[in-house]
Amino acid sequence: MNWLTLVAAGVVEVAFALSIKPTEGFTRPLPALVCSVLGVGAVFLLSRAMESIPVGTAYAVFTGIGAVGTIAFGVLVHKDPLSLGRVLALALIVGGVVLARAAE
Repeated sequence: MNWLTLVAAGVVEVAFALSIKPTEGFTRPLPALVCSVLGVGAVFLLSRAMESIPVGTAYAVFTGIGAVGTIAFGVLVHKDPLSLGRVLALALIVGGVVLARAAE
């Protein structure tokens, strides 16, 4: 169950990361509130997952989901550029997360 909580934390982390830009430097109250709630929600879920998952593994998986999900969303929705370097970086992140989980 805690692995599902950790995956949920990663998904909320992606939403949090994507919610930062619309705040326009936290000058827009409603987007800033949404961003803040998402940030707190991601950390809350991460803390719950860490009750039974080692801290290092949980954080690596959490940030890996956040990084890969945010880049993928940016490429698919916002048409961010996707270079060979970015693809290799994503592959390394995914590989590192898998290795962290396997070495637990």
